[in-house]
Amino acid sequence: MNKKKGLSMRQKQNATGWLFLVPAIVLICGFSIYPMISALITSFKTGTGTNMTFTGLTNYIRCFKDDVFIQSLKNCFFYLIIQVPVMLILALALASILNNPKIKARGFFRTAIFLPCATSLVAYAIIFRSLFATDGFINTIAVKLGILDSAYNFLANPLSAKIVIIIALVWRWTGYNMVFYLAGLQNIEYSVYEAAKIDGASAIQTFFKITVPLLKPTILMTAIMSTNGTLQLFDESMNLTHGGPGNASITMSHYIYNMSFKGVPNFGYTSAMSFIILIMVAILALVQMKVGDDRE
Repeated sequence: MNKKKGLSMRQKQNATGWLFLVPAIVLICGFSIYPMISALITSFKTGTGTNMTFTGLTNYIRCFKDDVFIQSLKNCFFYLIIQVPVMLILALALASILNNPKIKARGFFRTAIFLPCATSLVAYAIIFRSLFATDGFINTIAVKLGILDSAYNFLANPLSAKIVIIIALVWRWTGYNMVFYLAGLQNIEYSVYEAAKIDGASAIQTFFKITVPLLKPTILMTAIMSTNGTLQLFDESMNLTHGGPGNASITMSHYIYNMSFKGVPNFGYTSAMSFIILIMVAILALVQMKVGDDRE
């Protein structure tokens, strides 16, 4: 009589692994992959509710004829071109300074710079709105110091409204990126800097010849994340400037929200806009990875 063979140790390990993976796979499929596929199908339809009809690329063509969408696209790239480089350079400089073991109270300064990242998106947007109001703190100080003759309405001017958003973004996200650079700097042996110092390298030469090259993977990662976040910017436009004046500072995500939940919803059109953002993020991420890839 043959004995019935049980599962081998390898099979038991595989079964255990799948037991842990299946719930996560089901949740990812149910709450991520299925909605994405459904949104893609919806982007080729027009209408509302159950009366949606397939119209092909109509929604995508409409996007590039929509003046507000084009304006929101230009605004996002304006924020991207100015805010992301300024923020990353500032974060890298602060990380380099606060990585120096000779600086006292490094922990306090690191925490203080990172704290803005822990604040609520809505709360910090409202605070910046009050700061730059006509009767806000910035105008009060500027008038008392004689910088301005009278209070200036920063949020009523298209350019200054965008600049206020950029300042807010830099304030909030610089510390977040600084933490990544600090983590990367911890993996660089301090003896490398000591050797450079012995060889007569200046602080600037050390920064550009040692710090930046060794942190290149981290810089690439933060650049991709920052690009992704900027193209999907919503809270600052929604709560800080309300997209104004006259849609001059509105972002693509803010416009998608308006088209989805204000007035008659147009989910087919907003789905098309969402996938345009997805394509742009993917292309920019691919370009950044190609530029930052040193492999031959």
